[in-house]
Formats: sequence, C-alpha cells, structure tokens
Amino acid sequence: MRKTTSIKIKNTSRYKEKLLFWAQQFETFSWMDSNDYHQKNTSYDAVLAVDVHTFLTCDYKNAFKKLKEYQAITKDYLFGYLSYDLKNDIEKCSSKNYDALGFVDLYFFQPKKIFFLKGNILEVQYLEAYENEIKNDLENIENNNEVLKQIPNPIQIKQRISKNKYSEKLKNILNHIHRGDIYEVNFCQEFFAENTAINPLKVYQKLNEISSPPFATFLRIKDHFLLSASPERFVKKKNNKIISQPIKGTAKRLANKEDDLEIAKQLYQNPKERAENIMIVDLVRNDLSKTAIKGSVKVEELCKVYSFKQVHQLISTVVSKVENDTNPVEIIKSLFPMGSMTGAPKISAMKIIEAQEETKRSLYSGAVGYFTPNNDFDFNVVIRSILYNQTKKYISFTVGGAITSKSIIVNEYEECMVKADAMKRALQA
Repeated sequence: MRKTTSIKIKNTSRYKEKLLFWAQQFETFSWMDSNDYHQKNTSYDAVLAVDVHTFLTCDYKNAFKKLKEYQAITKDYLFGYLSYDLKNDIEKCSSKNYDALGFVDLYFFQPKKIFFLKGNILEVQYLEAYENEIKNDLENIENNNEVLKQIPNPIQIKQRISKNKYSEKLKNILNHIHRGDIYEVNFCQEFFAENTAINPLKVYQKLNEISSPPFATFLRIKDHFLLSASPERFVKKKNNKIISQPIKGTAKRLANKEDDLEIAKQLYQNPKERAENIMIVDLVRNDLSKTAIKGSVKVEELCKVYSFKQVHQLISTVVSKVENDTNPVEIIKSLFPMGSMTGAPKISAMKIIEAQEETKRSLYSGAVGYFTPNNDFDFNVVIRSILYNQTKKYISFTVGGAITSKSIIVNEYEECMVKADAMKRALQA
C-alpha cells in the first residue's frame, strides 16, 4: 500500500531542478519531464521515482512472460525500460553486433517513493514502510539550493560508420527495397567516446536545455545512465484507450520565422516524408488490431507537424480500445519493437537492420516508462539519447532515419547529422 500527501509548489521549474538534484543520491531512479508540452495525452508535468523496493532484471529469453508475472504479482507502480533487443523474445531474430554498453535487456523496479508534479501541485506517494521519511525528504528537497556549474568538457566523439561506408550500406538497403524484401527500414549509426568520464546530470541538463522535448528522461540504474531528449511516445494506456504516436519525417528549424514556417509547410507536403509516416501508421494500425476491440482502431492525427527547438517532425496519432481484461504487457508486446524504429514489413526490416548496422542497439530504440497499479502505462521511444556506462567510461548515442525507395543517400546522411547535433553539443558543452 502507498501513502499519499500533496503540497503546493511556488516555482515549479526551480522545484523540478531541486527534485532532480535530490535524486542523484540514489543508485536507481527514473525522472521523466514533459517540459510543459501540455498535450491532451499528457498525464503529468514531471515524475520522479526513486530507490528500489523490488526489481526485475533479465535478458530477452521469456522476458515478456517474466514482466507479465512481475507486474501481476506486484500490482504497484513499476518504472523501467524495454531494450530493442527484446525483439528476440518475440521473433526468431538475434542481436550479435558489438556491444560496449552492457545494458541488460529488461529492467523494472518498484520504487519506494514517487513524486508526481502537475501544475503547482506535487503529489508524493510512499510505500507504507517508508512513510516516516516523507517530511524529512520534502525538507531536504526544498532546502537544496545547489546550482550545477557548467564547465567545458571537450570530448572526442568518434563515428562508428564512415561516410563512405554509410553510402555503401544504404546502397545495400536500397537493393533490398527495389527487390521487394522491404518497403522501409530504419537504419542507424553509432557515435561514441571511449575512456571518457562525464557528469551525467550536467549533460542531461544541457541536452534538455537544447531540445526541451515532451518525453525527456534521466534514468539511472547503478553505473548505467540514460540521458534522453525523446520527442516520441511509443504507447500509452489510459483506462481502455491505447494511444501510439509514431514519428517519421524531419526538417531542421530555421532562424528566420517566415523561412521556418515555410520549411514546416514543405515538410507537411513532402511526398517522401509523408510516405514514410503513412507506412508506419499502417504498421501501427495492424499491430494495435491484435489486441483491439474490433473496429476501434482509428487514426486521430495523420502527419501533423509538431515543432520542437531543433526540428519539425511529422507525428501521427493512432488509437484503439481494448477489453477490461486485456493484459497490459501483452498490449506492449504486440506493438514491440515500435514500427517507427524498425520498418515494414517489421520482421524483414529487423533482420536487415541486424545485418547492416555495426552495433547492438541496446536501450536505443527501446522504450522507457512506467506501469500504474490499475494496469495503465506510458512509454516513450528512446531516441535523441545518450547512453553512458560509468564503469567502462563509454559514451554512446545513435541516430538514424527511415530509408525508402525515394531516399537520396546524401540527404539521409545529412538528416543523421542534424539529429546528432544536440547530443554532440550537450557532450561538448
């Protein structure tokens, strides 16, 4: 059982900083920040879950079965992640590419303490055993006036795939498309730094300042960190409604207001970008239909332009309804991995990804989020993110894009560089 208390916050942006500072003392915590994107599907402005009461960690083998059992037994809030490589639990696929990060395939924890911020109200939920700590914790959070100093930290970032090698790989992928093996595939490349230590909080704050996305995440599991500026929701369940919001289609923001509006208009009208998005919408509709009440799958938004600090994106919103007794883990499994990060047909795309990419995706293009005690959930897509193994001093971020028959290799490469810019700037600030 959880005990709940609520307080009013005067300065919410400053209080969010204090909460995140306070969280740094814990070996495991999950922070999610909507950055004031008040969309109709946003439940909270920010959520912090700290300290481990119980947890589940495993590789991909029977991972969804184990998660289903853990979620059913615990019947509480669970925070954590699903790595991309859980695809191997669903389909006859493998992940044999190089992996320097060492994230486990699945990790969820039942937190001792959760802080939900909505408007100027902070709701605090503690497991009953830790109720006597609430007052002291709130005082420590409020009294924390530390300000993180921004100290330049030059980092040598390397590219796993050279420009020439990228071109060769895209030619191979386009051959698959022209043969009819696939219609679309999301091909990604890694940027990395070795023997390099960072201050994860500093880098996260800089990344969030650059991008201010609606699904920002700071996740720590001992010596493994995710610093994410994700703009994309994977899937959310609220009561009987399922919401998925795939992103496909990108254009760089421009300084001049008129030029910026024009490039957003061009993105909306671009046949190649729209085709990318619509292919994935069809895939998501098909995946949702596996658990949906018949006739309930609908497209609420098709190729709508959403504008963020760095880029304009085409986002579609696909929804469905499920029966009351539909298992929440089964809903996620039926959609995983998300079509926006694989391609279509999904299985063929995943096999081509494994053959052409150089590194194991790990948590990148997986999902981070939480389950509620009443079987609701909300998960983002792990993109525009930095992964860090503190013990190995290894930093990694991956970027990619959708490849279709209309792809121009040099344009796809440039799109990757645009997406990589925020992570590079955050690391080299």
